[in-house]
Amino acid sequence: MHPPSRQDYISISLAGQGGGSYNNSTQWRRQSCWRKWKQLSRLQRSLILILLFICGIASYPAVTEHLRGKNLMDNNWVSCVYFLPEARLLEAVQEAFLHSWKGYKDFAWGHDELRPLSKSYSEWFGLGLTLIDALDTMWILGLKKEFEEAKSWVATELTFNKSVDVNLFESTIRILGGLLSTYHLTGDILFLDKAKDIGSRLMPAFNTPSKIPYSDVNIGKGTAHPPRWTSDSTVAEVTSIQLEFRELSRLTQEPHYQAAVAEVMKQVHKLDGKLDGLVPMFINTNNGQFTHQGIYTLGARADSYYEYLLKQWIQGGKTENQLLEDYLQAIEGVKKNLLQKSSPNGLTFVGEIAHGQFSPKMDHLVCFLPGTLALGAHNGLPADHMDLAKQLMETCYQMYIQMETGLSPEIVHFNMHQGSTRDIDVKLADRHNLLRPETVESLFYLYRFTKDHKYQDWGWEILQNFNKYTKVSSGGYTSINNVRDPDYPSPRDKMESFFLGETLKYMYLLFSDDPNLISLDQYVFNTEAHPLPIWPSTHRLTDTGIQM
Repeated sequence: MHPPSRQDYISISLAGQGGGSYNNSTQWRRQSCWRKWKQLSRLQRSLILILLFICGIASYPAVTEHLRGKNLMDNNWVSCVYFLPEARLLEAVQEAFLHSWKGYKDFAWGHDELRPLSKSYSEWFGLGLTLIDALDTMWILGLKKEFEEAKSWVATELTFNKSVDVNLFESTIRILGGLLSTYHLTGDILFLDKAKDIGSRLMPAFNTPSKIPYSDVNIGKGTAHPPRWTSDSTVAEVTSIQLEFRELSRLTQEPHYQAAVAEVMKQVHKLDGKLDGLVPMFINTNNGQFTHQGIYTLGARADSYYEYLLKQWIQGGKTENQLLEDYLQAIEGVKKNLLQKSSPNGLTFVGEIAHGQFSPKMDHLVCFLPGTLALGAHNGLPADHMDLAKQLMETCYQMYIQMETGLSPEIVHFNMHQGSTRDIDVKLADRHNLLRPETVESLFYLYRFTKDHKYQDWGWEILQNFNKYTKVSSGGYTSINNVRDPDYPSPRDKMESFFLGETLKYMYLLFSDDPNLISLDQYVFNTEAHPLPIWPSTHRLTDTGIQM
């Protein structure tokens, strides 16, 4: 399933040998590298040494500055990716995808997620989640054979007529978003028909006293309910389904999808309990009010609210001023309340507030923000948004390279006290890496808008570390428990669907120099990296739908 090997580059694989083994010992890696090195010709060895020498000399000023504890955001950075042809970078992502797809196809075909170490699968909704999430990725990566295999499964096996509870948010961004995106990229009506089916089956979630949707829907029975332990929904979940349902209304000319999600935004806009545009994490489905007030974060349970304010405004042709005003106010709220610098190196980070107390805690999820800020600046918002995007991008990169594996933990805490010896601390319970996409996503936006090759270089480092510490020889990649232990990072035996749906897609787009490969003037990505079209100017929004 791998593309034919090329002769214009040299690739050294450090994957394990045989079965589903995961062997990452220092001794094994050294032996494997030595065996591979000895297999190379004298000319190949010479070329590698010359390349390493050039990269070492070129990047020496940046390296020495880093060792002194200085910021890398300077003019000394020279990218070693610059010495690799674009085709090689893109092919490396294709190889990673095909290796992931091999594991999914061999051991989890038609199921939700691959468990690569045990060569099995796990189910969440029982709807082929990884396959649907990966459809548009395969199309963008040019993997037509694999795409056709997946399309055949969608046509013959995928059914939503089953009694199963699904999460409204996750099924909207992954399944509805993935199907709509694939329809737009391919023009194949199959995917639109499937999108209509799942979209209509999710609508019972909005049948609540407040019109704030429940978190869970039984797509076979047509019933919906909150979680067993609460009547609340998370703010991010109810405000990050709008791009998809708005687009479904535009395609079907059925306004009730748009009306349902517009009502949510209308209510959240006017609610009390915000802090300078920042929203709490929970909202009650009975009375429509914020709950658990006083906690403000750009991490889990609130993150994509801010992302979708901007992206809805862009999707609708920049005509919905209320969305723009809420977004701009929120960014000012971030600057005023959540933005701080670490010690000793002054990394700019976004913390949290809990009942008036600042916490220097930052989720990896927050690394969506540099890309979102850059996207706003590209669309005419204040230039200092791009300045902040670059600062935060550096911080997110440091969350990777300051770890022994070169992979970011799920959560970090920044030191702010004078005399600190390192900027970033990681609690034992936060050291896992789930193959998340947010940093690579933002690298893509920053490279697309600035053409600064250092962002590609940072992405290349991350890809190499995914290959080094998370790749499973029999197929697939695995989440890991400990990014601080390079000898045994403790694999979790799970490959999230978003690794194929988001991480590798953004990695491929980061390495492409074609601005028309999913043009950001024609498409807006949903929060699962599924591109949806920016609406033509002939379409106008009303409170109940879309009119021509």
